[in-house]
Amino acid sequence: MPLTHRLATAADEPALRALMTRAIDQLQADFLTPDQIAASHAFMGLDSRLIEDGTYFVVEADRAIAGCGGWSRRATAYGGNHSAGRDDRMLDPATDAAKVRAMYTHPDHVRKGVGTLILSLCETAARAEGFAALELSATMAGAPLYRSFGFVDVRPFSDSGVPLILMRKPI
Repeated sequence: MPLTHRLATAADEPALRALMTRAIDQLQADFLTPDQIAASHAFMGLDSRLIEDGTYFVVEADRAIAGCGGWSRRATAYGGNHSAGRDDRMLDPATDAAKVRAMYTHPDHVRKGVGTLILSLCETAARAEGFAALELSATMAGAPLYRSFGFVDVRPFSDSGVPLILMRKPI
């Protein structure tokens, strides 16, 4: 089934939130304890600023949302609208890496190219705005995809007891 993509709109937000909840609950289960999955919901999720900025993509298969994700020219590294520590400061493409943010794949569409398509879209858009690198905060479930796309581990860290990896890629 061919994948299509478009920029997300505010009208997509309810469906995106539902997809994110399902992806966190199902795709993290092999990597996190139930308590860590619950903690993930406290800081992961939709950042509507990405939609407002026109940097958040929806990938569809047969007109159904198969995944979503985007990038940001702002300093916030990860998290949703409800997350603490948000920083809307604009990044400097000459010195900062663009942030890949809020990547989620519907469990029925894992390993079908959804994540790779989103990463390609993010890389192309960030490069067009003058960024020379991408940076992201990877979950344990997402790290293999990011490594296959050329990201390298910078350092492990955790948020609320949930293990994450800061990763970077020159573009």
